[in-house]
Parts: sequence; C-alpha cells; structure tokens
Amino acid sequence: MTSKRQIAAIIPARYQASRFPGKPLAKIAGKTMIERVHEQVKKVNGLDRVIVATDDERIRAEVERFGGEFVMTRSDHPSGTDRLAEVAEKHPEIDVIVNVQGDEPLIDPKAVEQAFAPFLRDQNLQMGTLAWSITVEEEAYSQNVVKVVVDKDDFALYFSRLPIPFYRDDRSFVERKYLGHVGLYVYSRECLLKIAALSPTPLEMSETLEQLRALENGIPIKVSYIESRSLAVDLPEDVEKVERALKVLRT
Repeated sequence: MTSKRQIAAIIPARYQASRFPGKPLAKIAGKTMIERVHEQVKKVNGLDRVIVATDDERIRAEVERFGGEFVMTRSDHPSGTDRLAEVAEKHPEIDVIVNVQGDEPLIDPKAVEQAFAPFLRDQNLQMGTLAWSITVEEEAYSQNVVKVVVDKDDFALYFSRLPIPFYRDDRSFVERKYLGHVGLYVYSRECLLKIAALSPTPLEMSETLEQLRALENGIPIKVSYIESRSLAVDLPEDVEKVERALKVLRT
C-alpha cells in the first residue's frame, strides 16, 4: 500500500513586474490580489498546503496579515518555475506541486482540482496542465492565447502561439478544434527540480513558452480539460474587469 503523497499549491508572487509593478498588492474590491488568489486556492479540495513564494518583504507582510503560509525565496530567479523549485528544495516533504499563477483572483477551485486529479490516479505522472476549447475565433488567432495539441491519451504534443493544428481544407471555424492552454502546472517534485536545472531550449526561446523545455527534454505533460479560463490581471486596467465580474458573481 502506497502512502498518501503531500500535495501543495504554491503561488509565486513577485513585486517587480514590468507591466504592473506591485501587482500582488493591488486592491480588488477591498482586498489585495494575493489575498483573493489565496482565498480561492484554499477552497480547493485535496490540497495539503497553500504556500505563497515571494522575495519581497511587503508581500510577506501581507500574507502574514491574512494568516497565509509563505516561503521567502531568492530575488534572482528568472522565472516562477525557478522560484517554485527553491521551495521544493527547502521542503522535501512535498511530493506534488501545483503552480497557481498569482494574478488570477477568480480562479475556479474546481479547475485546480481537475489539474492534479490525474496525479491521484497515476503516481508515475511527471507534469500536468489545463486546456479549454476555444470558441472565439479571435482567440484562436491571437498570439497572446497559447494553443496546445494533444495525442490520443491527452498528453501534449506541442504548444504554440500560432493556431494549431493547421487546417488545409475550407471548413468553417466552428468545425475546427482549437485548444487554448491555461498556464497552471502540476509537477512531481523530481520533475520540477529537473526542469529548473535544465537550460532553456530552442523551441522554448523561439515561442517564449517555458513549457516547451519539458517537451524538448522528453518530459510528458498530461492535459486535463476545463470549460473556460478565468480572468487574469495582466495590466492595471484589468482590475476593473475583475471587480465587475465579482459583482456579477455576488448577484
């Protein structure tokens, strides 16, 4: 009989974001972004811990204020994945790491559960992520919406900013199938540490998609499906969109 593995959601939160400095502390309807993300992730069934990984004392103080768990990390990490790996190194008791982006204050707890559900069934899985069916044509052709194609077992074949697969025939858009990628990842501890130790790869640098590093090094990525993605806050003007969405949810 195998022992239960510890599953932790880790929210990387840095203050110095080029497009929106101080984003984790931005107020959304009276609460900071990081508190709202933390609240949503705490609703996820099956998690053992929710940890905020940060290098900033202001964010640490805010997490302490609302009673969350945090880990202070180095400030020189080039990516959120590297920040997560430092937490994994410090906490070898964690077996499965769920990387939840710190800019999704409306993230659906069910989506997070869907992402790590395959790891409960198969302890050999190394990495997982989420996708949804694109129904808006503009999103299929937007470089800001990452697309993914999968094999018959729902493992990722490739991620791209271009619309993939390419359809040579003249079928209408509604007859085409495009999967949008959601940047939420699940890793076994060993896989996360391995990826963080690898150098950036050619396709990764070409598309500026870090998940391609895993594929280029032969790491399979299991894809699970959700109905739609949640609103993310990339720019200051996105805060108002989230506040409007919150009002709708409350009515």
